[in-house]
Amino acid sequence: MKGIVFTEFFEMVEKMFGDDMSDKLIENTDLPSGGVYTAVGTYSHAEIVQLLFKLNEYTGIEIGTLLNTFGKYLFDTFLANYPAFFDAADNAFDFLESIQQYIHVEVLKLYPDAQLPKFSTEVVDPNTLEMIYESDRKMADFAEGLMEKSLLHYNENADIIKKPLVDDHSKVLFIIKRRT
Repeated sequence: MKGIVFTEFFEMVEKMFGDDMSDKLIENTDLPSGGVYTAVGTYSHAEIVQLLFKLNEYTGIEIGTLLNTFGKYLFDTFLANYPAFFDAADNAFDFLESIQQYIHVEVLKLYPDAQLPKFSTEVVDPNTLEMIYESDRKMADFAEGLMEKSLLHYNENADIIKKPLVDDHSKVLFIIKRRT
């Protein structure tokens, strides 16, 4: 997993819970990296999982809620660092449809070793988009946070229905319906 995920995770933790919480997480989680991350480094996905479980232990906030919140937080980082991805779309549906075929292609040019989730999309009608998320990392709640924030960014009112397609949540259907 790319280091930017870790550096931004700790920035979010510091903003939400203070510097002491970040220190506590690093000191009390057995991390192969020692809790030292650079934005361009690559680290084991298991480390973010450990950190999320530890943060859940300290705060009582459910893991899914933490992942969703982090997805929303990271959206702003992506918007600041890669504005062209967002400028290329006129609305949230266009943006979400561009993730697999455009954004992930560009990300892999920058970070060839990035392991990205797979998204399949289908426009059911002008007000309904279906997205299938697939990843062995099982971070659909994180993806949902990114989707929710993209709707806000494009000033669209929509509901997101999440349906796991397999029990371990490695494949999840998102139905995004604009409110009319």
